[in-house]
Amino acid sequence: MNVTVWNEYRHEKENSVVADIYPKGIHGAIADFLQKEGLNTRTATLDEPEHGLTEEVLDHTDVLVWWGHKAHNEVTEEVAERVKQRVLDGMGLVVLHSGHFSKVFQKLMGTGCDLKWREADEKERLWVVDPSHPITEGLGQYIELEKEEMYGEHFDIPAPDQLIFVSWFEGGEVFRSGATFTRGRGKIFYFRPGHETYPTYYNKEIQQVIKNGVKWVKNTNTPKHVYGNAKPLEEIKSK
Repeated sequence: MNVTVWNEYRHEKENSVVADIYPKGIHGAIADFLQKEGLNTRTATLDEPEHGLTEEVLDHTDVLVWWGHKAHNEVTEEVAERVKQRVLDGMGLVVLHSGHFSKVFQKLMGTGCDLKWREADEKERLWVVDPSHPITEGLGQYIELEKEEMYGEHFDIPAPDQLIFVSWFEGGEVFRSGATFTRGRGKIFYFRPGHETYPTYYNKEIQQVIKNGVKWVKNTNTPKHVYGNAKPLEEIKSK
């Protein structure tokens, strides 16, 4: 499996707190544990030509992992549409944390994808609400994070195909933190945790979810349909 981990890579350059937590960038931290899982992993960032997501790169990407936050608008329409089309054609997509506001995710959801938020160093408990789903393999009933950014409902997304995690926050809010969608031949997994000022991506359970998610969204050689005017498969006898 070929995985590309995409990250804006802006916070790490501009904020010393984030740089100390993720010296190789958020993309580097995620790529490291995916690589250790035996996945062929590469990274791409916003300031590379075509944001690192050229036709050639996407041609060799089975699953794209997306992290973005402060520079969503800097992603060009051309690249966003290119990624969207690849998902429709069967490329898997894992969208993390504030990637909910990315052009790619909004295009695929068809909604604003807005929500409530708060940074208050509060506890988050992610409850597994679909223990039969492969993305929950290896987990207990919940994942507890000592400190995270709060995301709260209402989350302006379409009804998920499958709801896997629901978060509770110390301040009282709840949030649909793990959800799957299908678009065309592509599978999408949105997973909420991962604010840049917390070491969330070093948490083994969070890593397990992302590894499971990457494997789940990969297309397993499903049929590719042909649309438009079609010739008959059988002889049509006029009556």
